[in-house]
Amino acid sequence: MGKSLKLIVEALLFASDRPLSVKDIRSWLPDVEPANIRSALKVLTYEYEAMGRSFGLREVAGGFQFRSQSEYGSYILRMLQTTPARLSRAALETLAIVAYKQPIVRHEIERIRGVDSGGILRALLEKGLIRIMGRKDLPGRPLIYGTTRRFLEVFDLESLDSLPKLKEIKALGNEDHGTQTQPFPQNVLSTEVFQNKGQEDGKTEPPSGPAREDSEDNAPEEDKAGRTGEDSEPPSPEPARTSEDQ
Repeated sequence: MGKSLKLIVEALLFASDRPLSVKDIRSWLPDVEPANIRSALKVLTYEYEAMGRSFGLREVAGGFQFRSQSEYGSYILRMLQTTPARLSRAALETLAIVAYKQPIVRHEIERIRGVDSGGILRALLEKGLIRIMGRKDLPGRPLIYGTTRRFLEVFDLESLDSLPKLKEIKALGNEDHGTQTQPFPQNVLSTEVFQNKGQEDGKTEPPSGPAREDSEDNAPEEDKAGRTGEDSEPPSPEPARTSEDQ
């Protein structure tokens, strides 16, 4: 081979619009051993990391791909004049259930979420984040759902094994006590997690029922009319009437 293997691999990765695996690269370079291809990929990964460039070589979705660093994402979006695709909370919950519980059928997803999920599943199928893996041997032959390689690419995961474990998610929830931002898989794994997130973090919702007696906003109108502040003096009692007044 006349050219450097490292540069050939780099050129293939640069021209590809998807992650390339060692098997993909070897299909175009049949005379090269897989170990040599892996070595070239490792060297390229190290070189781009050492150079501190705005992009690097990352292993995602079972392959390798050049990916820009996240801190430069806003500039790239500005150039493309577009906004990042966003998923609703319901879509993220459904996607997370499929990711952690796959292979899974629709009624199992709806049992965990407690609501109909047909429309959300169709939307996730259209976005290429989940796929139909077949039919389950049950009455009605329900469809079986699983995630796709596109899912791994979007969430920058090497494989499904890269998903956070349950104990890691719980530990992260304890560290983020009091914040409102949640990581993507936070609402997954069991029906307990789909309960009030505040209960999981040790927070409780204010009780329903009568308003607090010391709340000025909820005080009766006749009480608020006579109050000018917390330090206001109570109204003087009306003097007792004597027999002369009568």
